Amino acid sequence: MSLHLPPYQPLPPPGPKADLLSVAIADLRPTQMCVGLAEVRSRQQDFSEETAEQRLRYLRGKPVPLVRGAGDALWMVDRHHRLRGLIELDPGAMAYGYLVLDRPSEPPQAVLTELQARGWLYLYDGRGHGPLAPTALPQGLEGLQDDPYRSLVWRLKKEGMIDPAPLIPFHEFRWGAWLRSRPLPPFSSANLAPALAAARSLVRSRAASHLAGWKG
Repeated sequence: MSLHLPPYQPLPPPGPKADLLSVAIADLRPTQMCVGLAEVRSRQQDFSEETAEQRLRYLRGKPVPLVRGAGDALWMVDRHHRLRGLIELDPGAMAYGYLVLDRPSEPPQAVLTELQARGWLYLYDGRGHGPLAPTALPQGLEGLQDDPYRSLVWRLKKEGMIDPAPLIPFHEFRWGAWLRSRPLPPFSSANLAPALAAARSLVRSRAASHLAGWKG
């Protein structure tokens, strides 16, 4: 299966003097259907080993790109994995974010339409089916499905096989979509080992050279 993800506008980075908003993670709306649970569990382990002060300092250094609509509705366009991991540990947790798009008079459907035009929505489910309608997005992080291919790409990035590209929306899902079109042994987010050897070879091959973050 090969997913055809749309063109995108890069995400604006936070400026050196960006005004950061303190936001309740439970109030944030996802812009994707799924996460890789292997990464979520790794993020949880990291959070569980930090003090409250260390956690806040970390979150301030990794602000969430936010889109605001009418009634102060907030969508997050990145950081889904770390915040999904954190809210499972602490349902009342707060994070920091910065606005990449402000549409204070626009209702949810209009905001989602603009996000879709910018390539800032990932509308495929955990099995790669889609694109689904933007209205199918979960209302909160707890509703995100598991996508084992997203877990696999996280592991490959962690091993240095793929370079990060933080301003490309859903960069890892783009790699996951490509890997879905290649033959891999059965695997899961809880057990990536069966697919790792083949996946390492694939992401270093010339066939993947068109993807951002390719290292060869």
